[in-house]
Amino acid sequence: MKEMSKPENMMNALSWRRLHLSRAKLKASSRTSALLSGFAMVAMVEVQMSHDIPKGLLIAFSVCTTLLVSVHMLALMISTCILPNLESVASVHGVATVSESPHEKLHIYIEIAWGFSTVLGILLFMAEIAILCWVKFYSYSKNAAVAATVILIPVVLVFLGFAVHFYRKLVAHQYERSAHGLRELESMVTQLQNEETDMSNSRNVMTV
Repeated sequence: MKEMSKPENMMNALSWRRLHLSRAKLKASSRTSALLSGFAMVAMVEVQMSHDIPKGLLIAFSVCTTLLVSVHMLALMISTCILPNLESVASVHGVATVSESPHEKLHIYIEIAWGFSTVLGILLFMAEIAILCWVKFYSYSKNAAVAATVILIPVVLVFLGFAVHFYRKLVAHQYERSAHGLRELESMVTQLQNEETDMSNSRNVMTV
């Protein structure tokens, strides 16, 4: 218990937690990006185009599809490059090995991949669905495209509201955990100082 309560061991445990969290984020980003980018490519290839579709709608469809695939490919590339290095460290059971992991130095890239895949990528995917409905149903029924757009608007608003709410809750949780960790470190420092004071007093008594 004393070994686990040492400040350096607690810092190593916290670093291990961040390592596993970064690894989980990269895994989720790679799976989500591969799935959504593949769907966008299939939709672009398989959709049937008619000659009466406005050019502006076709331009919007091509731009949105390109952005969607590019964002997810960037997230997938970051995940593919960083994840093997984290897996190699996480597979070794040892507290000291966590210092060999690059998850601390590459934290900004991990967050970029996570944000591109789960926030920006999903928003582009929803926009892709709306534009795809217009491209698909423009020649047959504009009301169908309007209905799809009307349904997607509240879905996007709910998604944004959940993202903001989740981010605020996550920040509050991290703040509470950090404050709790600081209080534990302060109590350990106070305990160590008291033990050193007791040892010095006992030595003085023995000397006398």
